[in-house]
Amino acid sequence: MTATGYVPHSSGDVAEMLAAVRASSVDDLFAEIPEAVRRRELLALPAGLSETEVVSELRRLAGRDVPATQLVSFLGAGVYDHYVPAVVDAVVSRGEFLTAYTPYQPERSQGVLQTIFEFQTAICELTGMDVSNASMYDGGTALAEASILAGVQTRRGEVVLSAGVHPEYRQVLETESAGYGPRPRTVGLREGAATDLDALAAAVGEHTAAVVVQQPGFFGALEDLPAVAELAHAAGALLVVVADPVSLGLLEAPGRLGADIVVGEAQALGSAMNFGGPGVGYMAVTTRLMRRIPGRLVGETVDIEGRRGFVLTLQTREQHIRREKATSNICSNHALNALATLVYLSWLGKEGLPELGVHCARKAVYLRERLFALPGVTAFTAGPVFREFAVRLPLPAATVVDALVPEGFLAGVPAGRFAAQYAGLLPAAAAGDVSAAATALDDVLLVAVTEKRTRAEMDAFAAALGDILANREVGRG
Repeated sequence: MTATGYVPHSSGDVAEMLAAVRASSVDDLFAEIPEAVRRRELLALPAGLSETEVVSELRRLAGRDVPATQLVSFLGAGVYDHYVPAVVDAVVSRGEFLTAYTPYQPERSQGVLQTIFEFQTAICELTGMDVSNASMYDGGTALAEASILAGVQTRRGEVVLSAGVHPEYRQVLETESAGYGPRPRTVGLREGAATDLDALAAAVGEHTAAVVVQQPGFFGALEDLPAVAELAHAAGALLVVVADPVSLGLLEAPGRLGADIVVGEAQALGSAMNFGGPGVGYMAVTTRLMRRIPGRLVGETVDIEGRRGFVLTLQTREQHIRREKATSNICSNHALNALATLVYLSWLGKEGLPELGVHCARKAVYLRERLFALPGVTAFTAGPVFREFAVRLPLPAATVVDALVPEGFLAGVPAGRFAAQYAGLLPAAAAGDVSAAATALDDVLLVAVTEKRTRAEMDAFAAALGDILANREVGRG
């Protein structure tokens, strides 16, 4: 056996290193491995290729794929196809910002610290909250940290979540809480995909640290936040809202409706879809909770000459490296994506964000009505929606999605892929097993409409879907 094939060294290099360790051959380095467990025959691998051959093969494989940018996309479920203006990449590509390291030395990092401070300010203005941190990794980890914060603040051991919270966020929370923090308990949805408030009220009690809802919900339904806030606070629990930041140009800020903690995913604000990541989570809290917020906080101050400046504040680095005694073990952030969010929001301005929201909402209503006009298509999400909604099809949603790709469309997200996270949480799957949830969601398609979609694209999408539904054998074969 030989190891020389794995390292870029000449035979002279190898001989020199062997002499230094007083070995006669590379095999001598493995002499301690018992013969019985050694593999002498060659691995069944293809022969090696040159760099040019590898590049050629990778290009061939890439050619088999269809990039999302070449299709008309109605994908959503947490990652959205919004327009990213050129100014975003122009700013975030500057060398001054190409670091993920926390700027501990304010005398050398005023530019980065100022962008983080302004990001925090923008998040507070959007959410109606008092304090925001320098960003989180993504929406899922932001929710998990909010749960931990609520548990520490209230000294209670359970958080009650609506099934309208993103199923992948709920999975992250389940994973993190297995080792630390309150345990999650999920309540179901009523017909129309909004939270079942009666079930929520029954689940909340003296052990509840927080009530968690998403606005809009995973299937696009709008929640009654004042009612949920009243329910949570009456039990002495905190209200955590997972909010879509784009919707906050149109919907009322959660902080003005009773939220104690607001978290979410800001990918839609200036970051491309990028195969699903990286995103940028955000977290904002009321003043009374700011000492418990995880991550970094940047504050504004003045130096000894009275000049405006920015520093890390309220927290020391040491409180993040104390393992189980730390405020949080997330002691970094997605600063570059947060900068992209800030640049995007600055580009939109205070009038542009509401205008963006109106575009999304109107186009979602238009496409929804076009789909309802097709035979066999009915509503899964009831009531008003913002940008995203779910419909029932007369065919399996996954089959329809596959059939529309050759037609140039990414039709949306088949809800059946989340069946395991909705067992027992849907009116049609009350039995509680995965098979019932799969049956209830098999024909449900989650569709998102951003400002990029034109009327012509939506009309063509509805027509292509209509053609597939007219030929039922395509989906049932």
